[in-house]
Amino acid sequence: MKKATLFVLFCAISLPNFSQSLGYEDLAILFSKDNNTGTARYNAMSGAFGALGGDVSAVKINPASGAILTNSLFSASLNSRATEINANYYGNSTNTQEDYFNFSQAGAVFVYSNYSNNNWSKFAFSFNYSMKSNYDTRFIANGNSGFATFTEFPLDTGNPKTQYLNSDSQQFNTTYSGKMEEYNFAISGVYQNDLYLGAAINTYDLKFSQQSFLNEQNNDGSGNTINAKFYQQNNTVGTGFSISAGAIYKASKSLRLGFSYQTPIWFTEINEETNILNNDGFLGDTEIIASNNTTIYDNTTGNYFPVQAYSYKLKTPGKTTASIAYIFGKNGLISADYTINNYKNLKLSNGDFTTENQFFNNNLRNTYTLNIGTEWRFKSLSLRGGYHYSQSPDANAIESDNIKGYSYGAGYSFGNVKLDVAYQNKTNTQLYNFYPQYNQVNAADLKIDNRILTATLSINL
Repeated sequence: MKKATLFVLFCAISLPNFSQSLGYEDLAILFSKDNNTGTARYNAMSGAFGALGGDVSAVKINPASGAILTNSLFSASLNSRATEINANYYGNSTNTQEDYFNFSQAGAVFVYSNYSNNNWSKFAFSFNYSMKSNYDTRFIANGNSGFATFTEFPLDTGNPKTQYLNSDSQQFNTTYSGKMEEYNFAISGVYQNDLYLGAAINTYDLKFSQQSFLNEQNNDGSGNTINAKFYQQNNTVGTGFSISAGAIYKASKSLRLGFSYQTPIWFTEINEETNILNNDGFLGDTEIIASNNTTIYDNTTGNYFPVQAYSYKLKTPGKTTASIAYIFGKNGLISADYTINNYKNLKLSNGDFTTENQFFNNNLRNTYTLNIGTEWRFKSLSLRGGYHYSQSPDANAIESDNIKGYSYGAGYSFGNVKLDVAYQNKTNTQLYNFYPQYNQVNAADLKIDNRILTATLSINL
């Protein structure tokens, strides 16, 4: 049986319960996720760099990674994402495809050899910018549940009012936009040639918005119809920080072991503005047209667009990563990362979030992510591949809700300049319930397919 809807509810403080937008539980989970993207080399190997290092983006996973490099390095990346979402709602499938283009990564590692100390032979200072999450996406769901929710025309003066209890159609259209940007500032060093240690301070800038539009058409069984249009919007911004530390140990010439820990991200202030407040009995901008009435009902008449603001705090799950890499001399390598995320410790504060925090504790699970990557070198040419698996934090998730993906790519060295390209494909399913207050209406079943192309230019400094 399909799981209960997770990615659906909106339980705004002090608000009634009819909302089609994402709720605080959903937003907290969304802001805790990581798209695991970086340089093209990093992406081509599915981010399995915790024990490998040697890449600017590897600092995200293990801050000891910078000291693996023998030379200072700069890299910058662009990516293109094609997202396809198929929404199945009461047997009707609607396919939405969108393309997005982004500047996704830029960073540098500065390596300094230390000739005055026998124990510490090298230090590295790293900076990396990456788009931790890109929220831009859109989908449409069409169908007919057979259950009408807008059953009266507000301007009807009849007694009793005409009841439009027969559902003709329902359409839901939602658009997300925004991103979470991550900045890593790390220092690392090599102790007695075999142990690499590092620490980092990470900061985050969050921007997110959602615009949701619901169109419902119903009739009274006697030829009269109403057409209801319901619009909700919320805009969210915030800043946060985390601290990470890690180690890479060269157990032998070929074998490397890695371990790292990143604290929760503490968002000290998240500010939200929304039109989801009581406006003439509707939680959003509402227009209703009745076929037997010449006047259109509109609760935003006269440019009346009420907005209210909230401010809250969020602590995301911390994560622990264990890694292993095996180097086949100058020919190639294989590496793997295993990461645990403690979603049960997710917490909202600076408001009455008792229900939401109980939800996290009762309905979420601690998850694991597995990344495997390989690279093979043929003189100046490198070929790469990888596999990614990430569990859904929903304790009742079915297998298809977990994100699965593969990747591959290539790189070519022109001496001090390198060009890398990568392709990633990630798929999963999830539910979206735009009628959460009615048990009579099922959620839309979404099948999501993301295809990402990345190009990176790297320069040895």
